[in-house]
Amino acid sequence: MHTLNRDEIHAAYQQGEGATVQLFDQLIQELQTLQDQLQAMQDQLNKNGKNSSKPPSSDGFKKTPRTKSQRKRGNKKNGGQGGHVGHTLNPVEEPDHIELHEVDQCDLCGAILTDIEAEDHQRRQVFDIPPVKIEITEHQAEIKTGPHCKYTNTASFPPDVTALVQYGLRIKAMAVYQNNYQFVPLERIGDFFEDIYDHRPTEAIILRANATCAENIKPANDVIRELLINSHVVNFDETGLRVESKLNWLHVASTPNLTYYGVHPKRGKDAMDTIGILSEFGGVAMHDHWKPYFNYTDVIHALCNAHHLRDLTFIHEQYGQDWAEDMSQCLLDIKKEVDQARPYKDELDPDKIDELEGRFDKIVAEGLELNPPPQKEPGKRGQRLNNLHPKIFLTGYQDTNRKYWHLCTTLLCRLTITRLNGMYA
Repeated sequence: MHTLNRDEIHAAYQQGEGATVQLFDQLIQELQTLQDQLQAMQDQLNKNGKNSSKPPSSDGFKKTPRTKSQRKRGNKKNGGQGGHVGHTLNPVEEPDHIELHEVDQCDLCGAILTDIEAEDHQRRQVFDIPPVKIEITEHQAEIKTGPHCKYTNTASFPPDVTALVQYGLRIKAMAVYQNNYQFVPLERIGDFFEDIYDHRPTEAIILRANATCAENIKPANDVIRELLINSHVVNFDETGLRVESKLNWLHVASTPNLTYYGVHPKRGKDAMDTIGILSEFGGVAMHDHWKPYFNYTDVIHALCNAHHLRDLTFIHEQYGQDWAEDMSQCLLDIKKEVDQARPYKDELDPDKIDELEGRFDKIVAEGLELNPPPQKEPGKRGQRLNNLHPKIFLTGYQDTNRKYWHLCTTLLCRLTITRLNGMYA
């Protein structure tokens, strides 16, 4: 930014009104650029896991401002509700072990009772884990020589017994479960086995067990992939993942009952094509309106309103624009109408759909009035905005060819679209 001095200001004044106006236009443009840069930095600092798509783990140890929950307080008390089936331990009829505690002497008179038969027993049961230790099974293959031909015959070992000493399938399954489902690091898996079983499998053994498991479940994954391709509604998402210290992307396609993961060095269309679900899918694709998803024109795009609610929370908190809070409430009210109608209808009544979409469009109009699209002058660079600026959020209504925001409301009113993975569909 050029800093004007007194001589330049005086020179513009001497040249007349035109030069003075031109000087002020230049200052206004530079101030607007600085203001946009400052706003972008403030927006970045104020993003957190509650008001944006940032993962909560990225908040670090700083205490984020308490935000108002989207859920409304109900009239029910805390705790289990009436009719709720509780879960507790119940005595079993045939315990594994019985420890008898005898009465040797009368507490009142001191008489010896060891020879008197008990007329009844009080029962208490303790549920616990038995002492655990690794069992070692030795496999012995017989060797016999034919009495006539003198040929030496050796029995076959089981197919999974291939080495002189090795860990069994249960230990390998436990390691794979801890590493892949519970996300326990390799070193801590070794610590667990050493502490509990007094044996420590090497990291190489755990990695080989992972590879074997992946190969064994490949047929099941192929079936899941085909089922997802033929599903009506599928949720798509992606997140960063480190593979050998390099950034890769974990892509997921899921329904309430099916989940498929794919890891790829790329995040966009190349990865989606390689994984091969979205490229062959023809139903409703639920996603977070990331641009590469819209390369697929054979699907019906549905936008994730869980993302929208977080983004709208940020806009209301950071920019103080009430239309964002009104839109959040509108989306929640639409979902409430759908949930109430779902048990006995396939779709909301047309009048109700028109009412809800009209309310939504009115809110959008209010947002656009406060955030008109910037006018780009020929030969000049357009205004650069951060991705959570209200103008960027409302872009879908400024582009007549890509009014994806209608999917926020239209698909919400179709009861065939269900809630997927905690996201509002």
